[in-house]
Amino acid sequence: MQELKNLMRDFGIVGAGGAGFPSYAKLADGADLLVINGSECEPLLATDYILLRDELDLVLQGVSEIIRKTSISKAYMAVKAHNAERLGWKDGDRLCDGVFVRALPDIYPIGDEISLIYEATGRLIKPGKLPITEGIIVYNVETMYNLGRALRYKEPVTTKWLTIGGDVKKPTVIKVPIGAKLTDIFERLGIEVKEGYTVLDGGPSMGKVINPRTYAVNKTTKGILILPDNSQAVLSKLTNEEIATKRAETACCQCTRCTDMCPRHLLGYPLEPHKMVRTAKGAVEVMPDMVISATLCCGCGVCESLACNQGISPRAVIDNYKKLLSKNKLRFDKNGEYSVMAERDYRMIPYKKWMSALGVSQFDRDTDFGGEIKDFSRVEMTLSRHIGAPSIPAVKDGDIVSAGDLIASAAEGLSLPQHAAISGRVTLGKDKIIIDKVR
Repeated sequence: MQELKNLMRDFGIVGAGGAGFPSYAKLADGADLLVINGSECEPLLATDYILLRDELDLVLQGVSEIIRKTSISKAYMAVKAHNAERLGWKDGDRLCDGVFVRALPDIYPIGDEISLIYEATGRLIKPGKLPITEGIIVYNVETMYNLGRALRYKEPVTTKWLTIGGDVKKPTVIKVPIGAKLTDIFERLGIEVKEGYTVLDGGPSMGKVINPRTYAVNKTTKGILILPDNSQAVLSKLTNEEIATKRAETACCQCTRCTDMCPRHLLGYPLEPHKMVRTAKGAVEVMPDMVISATLCCGCGVCESLACNQGISPRAVIDNYKKLLSKNKLRFDKNGEYSVMAERDYRMIPYKKWMSALGVSQFDRDTDFGGEIKDFSRVEMTLSRHIGAPSIPAVKDGDIVSAGDLIASAAEGLSLPQHAAISGRVTLGKDKIIIDKVR
């Protein structure tokens, strides 16, 4: 196993689903099951589907190597039912030795790691614990694709697959160098961000608002969406967090709908958003036990965009608590017996209903692979877009590098190296390495 961990670290393989956890650090003794997250949890994203359709051989090579080098004997390829049908798969189909299809219901947020594991395996991860405590390791489809490429071609991670979608002429999945500027990508695709539109890094539910003029693709970029400012998906992100929190504290009618529909609560987690909303802000410092369960929130936004009938944001309140708890290094760590609520099966949110709640249904269109875009004149590669310590530059200003060269080494502890995405001349910036093509 150590040989495989070293390869994953040396080739800079990181969780490609959005969190950015160094993939080598997930491999641990005691696991007997591997779950590949291909659920494409967020609406309008199709990156994993395209990879499974066009690059399944490399994905399965990565999965098979983990089975071969660890105690894991079985893997589930978890995809939503509608994507399984498009791929010609049925639940239980064998893709290769030890790898089987798990067709998940078309609900949101099925890609949340805890929900995914329960739906695919029937195992419930206890609140505050990691999947390995139940013998499970979870990787994203693109992570396995990158491992497959490292094994077959001895290539480090220098490219990224991402969906460009939302209110665009034709949504597409493309492959680009890590560090490619979004302005350059939009120019190649003929995309213009018009007045009254916002650009998100990620999906419409949990994606972050970005400045398209300064944004550069990184290892965790999954999709770029252009959405109208008046859609619920954008309005929830443009609202001032402090104002949203104060409004929630004063306007909440304690109907409990946010708690009744909370996906983590329905899995038996002691997370009750309606109580959080009416808890004094000073509770974190005075009685942290009152709000410690805020760390169990997955940030799906169901409480905010669908459950609440007052138009307030329980998520904004919980996010504030999470920041304060993190600052004080507090997290939920209580033992106990937890069980899935009987009501869960009747309260799960259909995928199409969730898109409607976010105001993005009209942008849900067939998405195809638009090809690999190369020949960028500049890339800006960040040193700290993975969980753990930032990479340490291994080059200096003026150095000439070739694509694939090591440009930053892993730091001590949890960290990853970085490799040049294009050939060119190096300039060191703040928390990033810029490479300009030499003409």
